[in-house]
Amino acid sequence: MTQLLLDLQPAQPPSFENFIAGANQELLARLRALAEPGCFDAIYLWGPEGSGKSHLLSAVAALAMRRRPALLLADRPAAACFNAAPGGLLIVDDIDALDDAAQIALFRIYNTARVIGLGLLLAGGAPPLQLGLREDLRTRVGQTLIYEVKTLDDEQKAAALHRHAEERGFKVDDALVRYLLAHGRRDLPSLMAVLDHLDRTTLERQRPATLPLLKEALQLQHVSKQNEPSPV
Repeated sequence: MTQLLLDLQPAQPPSFENFIAGANQELLARLRALAEPGCFDAIYLWGPEGSGKSHLLSAVAALAMRRRPALLLADRPAAACFNAAPGGLLIVDDIDALDDAAQIALFRIYNTARVIGLGLLLAGGAPPLQLGLREDLRTRVGQTLIYEVKTLDDEQKAAALHRHAEERGFKVDDALVRYLLAHGRRDLPSLMAVLDHLDRTTLERQRPATLPLLKEALQLQHVSKQNEPSPV
């Protein structure tokens, strides 16, 4: 009989404290400053999927909301959503997915941001020159402070995976982590998801973490990825 488990360790909300900085120390310092009242910089972040852009935007929003009005927009917001308060901070994820009306609204806000004292934090999947946006908005984005979110190297990922396992009270040896890095997907959230599945499996089956169980977790992730609906 399979043991029924309750997850007593819910995922921590995104914060600066649980973001693995790697080569992004300067960026984190700039983002912490942006969350403070009186900072009205315009910053654009870009990087591949899984690099941590959305994590950082959520971390800035959480910190800023304790200090100034902040609005985090994601999931293709409509133009009507762009109603940031003067003196606040507007945070927009996936700007390359905005429709025409939302792009016009963001362009207008950008033009008045300095006048009303509004900070801007934007994120997308490519550098400004490669964004599929209206030319006027793309040009404005190109005038912001631009940071590429640097991905972790394998040594940094291994350290992050060990720390993630320890936070769950789960012991995983170096050989399994090396195998996961060699055969798993490259982004850290996917690698951590495999570890989480492995942890649950060891508890359900009352077995230590082994290579066969890790291979099983990787196979399940592969099948799950194949069954994901194609983007419209």
